[in-house]
Amino acid sequence: MTVHLPDLPPPIGIDRPGSFSRSVFHERHPVLIANLVADFPYPPHIADALEALLAESLAGTVPPRTPGGPEIHTWHLEVEAHAGRTWDSLPFLWAESYFYRRLLRAVEYHHYDSPWCGVDPFTPQKHAQLAGPELRADLDAYASLKDADAADRRRALLLAALWGNQADLGFRTNNPDADTRNGDLLADDSEALWALAEAPGDAPVIVVADNAGREITADLALVDHLLESASGPVELHLKPHPYFVSDATGLDVNATLNTLDADPHQEVRDLARRLRDAIRLGWLRLRTHGAYVHPTEYRTLPADLAEEFAAAKLVILKGDLNYRRLVGDRQWDPATPFAEAAGYFPGPVAALRTAKSDLAVGIEPARLAELDADAPDWKLTGTRAVIQVKP
Repeated sequence: MTVHLPDLPPPIGIDRPGSFSRSVFHERHPVLIANLVADFPYPPHIADALEALLAESLAGTVPPRTPGGPEIHTWHLEVEAHAGRTWDSLPFLWAESYFYRRLLRAVEYHHYDSPWCGVDPFTPQKHAQLAGPELRADLDAYASLKDADAADRRRALLLAALWGNQADLGFRTNNPDADTRNGDLLADDSEALWALAEAPGDAPVIVVADNAGREITADLALVDHLLESASGPVELHLKPHPYFVSDATGLDVNATLNTLDADPHQEVRDLARRLRDAIRLGWLRLRTHGAYVHPTEYRTLPADLAEEFAAAKLVILKGDLNYRRLVGDRQWDPATPFAEAAGYFPGPVAALRTAKSDLAVGIEPARLAELDADAPDWKLTGTRAVIQVKP
C-alpha cells in the first residue's frame, strides 16, 4: 500500500509576539533558571553560565560551538546548520532542545572532571512530586481499583496515563494551579489501541515515556496492565539523560519504584513487586536511545530505532513533546487527520497527549469550531487531550 505523505506546513517558530512558543523563552525559561539557582549551591561560574545562556536565548545568536556531551556527531551537524542564526529565527522544537542541551553544559552534567557530573538539575522538582499530596491521591485511586470491573479498570489506567501528562513540571511552572485528571477528550481511539496492544503474537508493545513523577507512576501502572493483557513483552523507552524539565530517565523509574515500595497500600506495593520481577525476567525491558534527546522530528529517526518501531506490535507515545516530534511541530490545520500527519511512521502508533502547545491535528471540524469559539486558548491549557491511533 502506498502511503500519501502530506506536504509539510512550516515549523512553529518563536518569533511571533504574544505566541505561546515565544512565552516559553521569555516567561518560562527565566523562572526555570531562577529555580535551578535556588535549588542548588552552584558556584559562581555555573550560575553565571546559566544567566549567560538565558540572555543569549533572549537576544543573541547561535554560536558555532557544539554543546558537548553524547551524540556529539548529531549535534555537530545540527549546530553547523543553525550557527549564526538569531534564536528568534529558530524553529520552536529545535530551539527548545538546544536550550536544554546548552543548560546541561552550563551545569557541567557531562563534564567528567566536575563534581556536578551526572547531577540531574531537575531532581529536586521531580522528587517533590513523588512526595506530594497529588501522588498520594493518585495511589489511593489506584488501590481503589482492586474491586473494579475489568473494563472499568482498564479504562481508568489508560486515562490516568493520559491525564498524568498534565503533571509535566515545565507546564506547571507557569500553571501552578493547573487541574489534573480532568478535561475534555477530543479524540478517543482507545478501542483501536487495545485491539493492537492485545493482538496475538510475541512482538513487544513499546511505551515511549515522557515525564517523571506522577506521569511515570501512571505509566508504570499501565505497563503493568499491558504485561498482563498483552501476549508479548513490554518495552519502556526512557531518556538517556535529563532533557526537558521533568523527562523520565532510568534513575527516575528506580526512584518511583522505591516510592511505590514504601506505600501503605498493599496493592501499590504489589505493583512495584510485579514490575521489578518483570524487569528481572526480561518481560519488561527498560530501553533508551540517543534519538530521544535529538532536536529533530521522528521523520528523521535513526535506522535502528525505526526498525524497532516497525517490528513492534504497537508504539505508544506519551505526552506533548513526543506528539510534537511525531506529527511535526508545525502549523498544521487542526482538522488534518492524525493518520495523515503520522502516516510516515514505520509501524502502528498511538499517541496519548494532553495539549500544552500550539499544535493540533485530528480534530473534527465541528468540534474545532466550538473550541475556537468558546476557548481560543484550548491548545495550551492542558485541559484537552487526545487518544489517537495510526494502525
